[in-house]
Amino acid sequence: MSMTVNDCAQVREGFPRPFPDTPTNVLEQFRLAGKVAVVTGAADGIGYAVSEAMAEANARVAMWYNSNDAAVGKADALSQTHGIKAVAYKVDISDAEQVKKAIADVVRDFGRMDIFVANAGMAISKPILEQKLEEYHKQISVNVDGVVYCSKYAGEVFQRQGSGNLIITSSMSAHIVNVPTDQPVYNGTKAFITHFGKSLAREWREFARVNIVSPGFFDTKMGASPVTVHEAYRMASLGRQGHTKEIKGLYLYLASDASSYMTGSDVLIDGGYTLP
Repeated sequence: MSMTVNDCAQVREGFPRPFPDTPTNVLEQFRLAGKVAVVTGAADGIGYAVSEAMAEANARVAMWYNSNDAAVGKADALSQTHGIKAVAYKVDISDAEQVKKAIADVVRDFGRMDIFVANAGMAISKPILEQKLEEYHKQISVNVDGVVYCSKYAGEVFQRQGSGNLIITSSMSAHIVNVPTDQPVYNGTKAFITHFGKSLAREWREFARVNIVSPGFFDTKMGASPVTVHEAYRMASLGRQGHTKEIKGLYLYLASDASSYMTGSDVLIDGGYTLP
């Protein structure tokens, strides 16, 4: 919609909004003491690294997992190491009722919820002509429906509180099609949640921030397969996959007051893979 100079000069009631009451010291901005963070897919890989980052910054952490019970012991270890409360919750995010109940449980157990990292995802790397419809529906149920369910019920909490912070894990594959695997359905699911997150940033602008992280290949079970790993090395400008310790700071930045003027952003961290 076009605007005239006079339109731009009109005073809008309630604007400008005040600056946030956050620390001036940048290191203090990164501290999460008093905050409660939920991380899905937290048993291993990027999800566990994010859980570590939250705990290291003194947040209390709710670690959601589905099939990997190792999350229970890892939550206990984070509690002991960092002197914070960390609890593991078994949740199938493709089940809306389980998500709704788990969020209620977190609020009951921790008293509030400040940060929600919708990280859990899955991939079935097959061309669409070889993929069964059941495999398609499974990916949609986790990568799309699961993120929507988590966002809906976390958003209700954020709205009640008057504050909140949603971070969605997407993928560099939402930006390009020349990834070295045949995964059109996975790519499509990540494109959906990227644009969904941007829309939420608008919808929730009165009470919450929403940002997206789009990782490239990291050395996890969701990283490059043995068949494609050498192509991943060749395509990444840095010539390797990422280590999960290299992504912790990005999630912490988005979760913290250091990024208080950031919403609706999609941040690529891919070692230069998507460079022209």
